[in-house]
Amino acid sequence: MTILGIDIGGSGVKGAPVDTVRGELLEERFRVPTPQPADVDSVVEAVAEVAGKFHGIERVGITFPGVVVDGVTRSAANVDKSWVDAPAAKLFAERLGLPATVLNDADAAGAAEVAFGAGRDQSGLIMMVTLGTGIGTALFLDGVLIPNTELGHLEIDGRDAELLASDRVREADELSWEQWAPRVERYLRHVEMLLSPRLFIIGGGVSKKSEKFFPLLDIRTPIVAATLLNNAGIIGAAVSAEQAAAGPGPQDPGAIEVDAAAQAERG
Repeated sequence: MTILGIDIGGSGVKGAPVDTVRGELLEERFRVPTPQPADVDSVVEAVAEVAGKFHGIERVGITFPGVVVDGVTRSAANVDKSWVDAPAAKLFAERLGLPATVLNDADAAGAAEVAFGAGRDQSGLIMMVTLGTGIGTALFLDGVLIPNTELGHLEIDGRDAELLASDRVREADELSWEQWAPRVERYLRHVEMLLSPRLFIIGGGVSKKSEKFFPLLDIRTPIVAATLLNNAGIIGAAVSAEQAAAGPGPQDPGAIEVDAAAQAERG
């Protein structure tokens, strides 16, 4: 079974077929810019453009930068508000003509890291934090996902945390690593106080530069960079699609698979 993983981000929509046993891309990923505005119709077409670059695909897993419950997108912090309460899995399945699974982007990235990367064989409470356009989070207790945590929107000093410490803010405000690191530390310390995780896994594009800011962070919890980097969302989306095909399980309670053919038969 060939599964395509597609990751919808604030700046790009990227995808590739995935080897879900090894956690590796089977082909070079293809990327298009995220439409602006990132409304439902435009993003669906961008996903279709990515999917159209690959052949022999039997099902698709798609990440979304927001809360996803039973295939419906419930929030839209970094995309157009038309996504609130949109039947995303149904829309993607109908447009692509493939069974589709949709889940939160940080949950997908975290699932990939727990299965194949920095969180593999880790027990206890593990937290994935993606620093990118916003701040995404994923929590895993003994390897089982607790979906849709959205802890990037915690209030820090009266502000939404991702408006303080995301990588987009670092770039937009032209902050040095020495200026930005205390903001990340403030956020991670707040999460430490609330949850006492055993490990932080830092993902997002900035994880490739972990040596620039990890040494500047003073926190008690061990912290590691994501090993799958920007491919984590693609891999996690494909793994979740495979799990959904096998039936609901503890790893994908926020995702639902929609079969395009079954939708067509129901009219």
